[in-house]
Amino acid sequence: MAFQVTPLPYADTALEPAISAETLSFHHGKHHKAYIDKTNAAIEGTELADADLETVIATARGTNQGLFNNSAQSWNHGFYWHSLGESAGTPSDELKRMIDDSFGSVEELAKQLKERGVGHFSNGWVWLLERGGKLEIGETHDGDTFADKDANPLLVIDLWEHAYYLDHQNLRPRYLDAVVDQKLNWAFAAENLARGTTWKYPA
Repeated sequence: MAFQVTPLPYADTALEPAISAETLSFHHGKHHKAYIDKTNAAIEGTELADADLETVIATARGTNQGLFNNSAQSWNHGFYWHSLGESAGTPSDELKRMIDDSFGSVEELAKQLKERGVGHFSNGWVWLLERGGKLEIGETHDGDTFADKDANPLLVIDLWEHAYYLDHQNLRPRYLDAVVDQKLNWAFAAENLARGTTWKYPA
């Protein structure tokens, strides 16, 4: 199959002022598209041509770094768009209970997400994960992903500079404050928790 860029689940102005329409036009329309295009070109005519994206990622991990980077980045970006929303809302009752059990409070989770994001060296991603009935924060560097690992991703925040540089220049802490406090999609996190299995990239 030929993979497509995941459509944004909101208007391109919906994340302002945390993330501008201009940033989304480059990030979604150019960066994500480039990863998708390179993935499609790499699998065309191979045994992976009709595989889902998660299978491509798992097959390429450790064997084909170029394909892994592009397929994993395609998945991460698709997941990231859904991890954000126009209005953050609040965690579901079940999710809040698990947040309280694992972090003490929603406010403490927010603090730790920001700290891990600020402290992450260079490019990568910071994740809210469910593993074995407990919540934890994870990090991946560069294009690595939790799409094929033994944890259920609930939310992710992109730490690559192209995610925030047009809006916040080199001030990653300001970007993280805006996203974590205002734009995390807790309804999406609750859906991922309730499903109990890793989100699938849309076919």
